[in-house]
Amino acid sequence: MNTRMRRAAVAVAAGAMAVSLAACGSAKEAGDKTKETGAAAGDAIKVGLLLPENQTARYEKFDKPLIEKTVKELTGGKGEVVYANAKQDATTQNSQVDTMITNKVNVLIVDAVDSKAIAGSVKKAKDAGIPVVAYDRLAEGPIDAYTSFDNEEVGKVQGKALLEALGDKAKDGQIVMMNGSVTDPNAKLFKSGAHSVLDGKVTVGKEYDTVEWKPENANTNMAAALSALGKDKVIGVYSANDGMAGGIITALKAAGVSPLPPVTGQDAELAGVQRIVAGEQFMSVYKPYAPEAEAAAKMAVALAKGEKVTGVTTSTVDSPTTKGVPSVLIPVVSLTKNNIKDTVVKDGVYTVDEICTDKYAAACATLGLK
Repeated sequence: MNTRMRRAAVAVAAGAMAVSLAACGSAKEAGDKTKETGAAAGDAIKVGLLLPENQTARYEKFDKPLIEKTVKELTGGKGEVVYANAKQDATTQNSQVDTMITNKVNVLIVDAVDSKAIAGSVKKAKDAGIPVVAYDRLAEGPIDAYTSFDNEEVGKVQGKALLEALGDKAKDGQIVMMNGSVTDPNAKLFKSGAHSVLDGKVTVGKEYDTVEWKPENANTNMAAALSALGKDKVIGVYSANDGMAGGIITALKAAGVSPLPPVTGQDAELAGVQRIVAGEQFMSVYKPYAPEAEAAAKMAVALAKGEKVTGVTTSTVDSPTTKGVPSVLIPVVSLTKNNIKDTVVKDGVYTVDEICTDKYAAACATLGLK
């Protein structure tokens, strides 16, 4: 763990919920069915960590090392994290769960590629006595706990920022909405939150659900939208994340759109922050990964040890299969050029030197980033 990552590790209340959930039903109903296979393991536990893809920089740069760090701290260095990345393939991820079961991990942290497709594998794990923490995306099946961000609020924050950027011009043209992948339950919440703010205040000319969140698919969709609507008619773009925002902005530039309309984003990726500095992207959503990762690790360690620890969960959520899942939802921040220093720099996510390379030095100076 480097110094920057250590500084990024924001404290989270300790504790976890050791409540097992049935595939259908409530947390309370399923609580007596947990096989406490981890109880005899002490600190020498194995935590299986399954992340969904490597298109988005956050997973391997932030989430994985933060979870590993917290597990080590909570187990006196004896705990082990066994890691696999599904690279956006749900079938691969199901196979990875099987491997984790074979390897007898004590608990699983799963960020699902496809929240529905993972349900059967979650049940397999639970049948093998392995508790499951849903991470970042609300997986279906008998999960024990869940941590993520308030994902509907993410969409609201994005929508409000876009309206702010448009100002009095909100009715002067049409916006394009570039939502995330339909296999990601968070994408549905982002979309819902954004629509709750934007509907009635702007005209949505074209809207897309972007296959696999891929920037190249967003680029293709944006080019099609410009062709259909006319490049002079697009006054703004709702982009659900930074990766897609990059593809969108490339399409806008290729079509000769100038000045660029405001484009939203999410994840505060370095490239996204640099585009904000340069004035190409209006905003991103900064999601402090440290408290999310630490909450998942704390819940996982407690569950692996067969402990019933209260205190970390602040709410409950319902999945399509399970009611009352104990949850931790982390607040988010609208990131614009005006608060880069007070967010990602202050929290040690990026240094000014990392953001302000030669290409962005002049723009950084204008913003007082030095």
